[in-house]
Amino acid sequence: MPRVAGVDIPNDKRIDIALRYIYGIGPHHAKLILEAAGIEPQVRANKLSEDEISRIANVIERDYTVEGQLRRQVQQHISRLREIRCYRGLRHIRGLPARGQRTRTNARTRKGPRKTVAGKKGIKEMHRG
Repeated sequence: MPRVAGVDIPNDKRIDIALRYIYGIGPHHAKLILEAAGIEPQVRANKLSEDEISRIANVIERDYTVEGQLRRQVQQHISRLREIRCYRGLRHIRGLPARGQRTRTNARTRKGPRKTVAGKKGIKEMHRG
C-alpha cells in the first residue's frame, strides 16, 4: 500500500479513486493533483513507481491542507463560532443542524437516537378513578 500524506491508500483501486481516502481530497481535487503530478488517473495505485508517489505527495504537501491539519482547522472554526455565540455556534453547542435543515422530522444524525416521551393519558381514563 502506497503511503501518501500519512495515509495508506488502497493498492487495487485506480489512483484517482484511491486519493479520495485522504481526508480533504475529493473527486475534483484528486483529478487536479494527478494533472499537476503528470499521472494518468486510470493507473492502479500498486503500479505507481516511487517517483510518481513522491510527485503526488509533493503536490499535496505544497498546495493542499489535508488530514490532521485540516481536521484541526475545522475544529478551530467551530470553536470560534461557539465562543462568539452566533446562531451557528449555538446550533453546534446544542447538537442540532447548523445549516437550516428541518428538525421536526429527520435530523437523527445530529440529535442521536430517539428519546421517547410518554404521551398524555386520555380524558376518559382520568375520570374513571
